Amino acid sequence: MPRTAIAAPGAAAVGPYSHAVESDGFVFLSGQTPLDPATGRLAEGDIGAQTRRCFANLGAVLAAAGLGFDDVLECHVFLVDMADFAAMNAAYADHFAAPYPARTTIGVAALPLGARVEIRMVARRP
Repeated sequence: MPRTAIAAPGAAAVGPYSHAVESDGFVFLSGQTPLDPATGRLAEGDIGAQTRRCFANLGAVLAAAGLGFDDVLECHVFLVDMADFAAMNAAYADHFAAPYPARTTIGVAALPLGARVEIRMVARRP
C-alpha cells in the first residue's frame, strides 16, 4: 500500500522518521515529545506544560496534513511517571470534544531526551 510522508514546519524530529504518513485516507502521526522546535530543547515546566507542547507539535503535523484535532481517531500517551496521569489528562482534555478519540495511556521506563510524556495519534480525512 503506498504511503505519503508529511513533514511539518513547527514540529521537531529527532531521528530518521516522518512526522506523519498517509495511506488510504488515514494519517499516522509519529510520537511527539515536548521538544520546542524553536530551541530544540524540552519544554520547561510541569507535565501539563510538556503535554501542551506535545499537542502544539502534533497540531503542527495535523495542520500540515490539512487536518485538525476533530479528525483524530486514536491517541497513545506514554508517561514516564503514572503519578502525572491526572495533570496530563487535564491538559489533554483541552484539545478534544465528545465524542473523544480512543486512547491508551502506557507507563514507560524512559522517553527520548528525558521527556516525561510522548503522544502519537491516528487521524482520518473526513
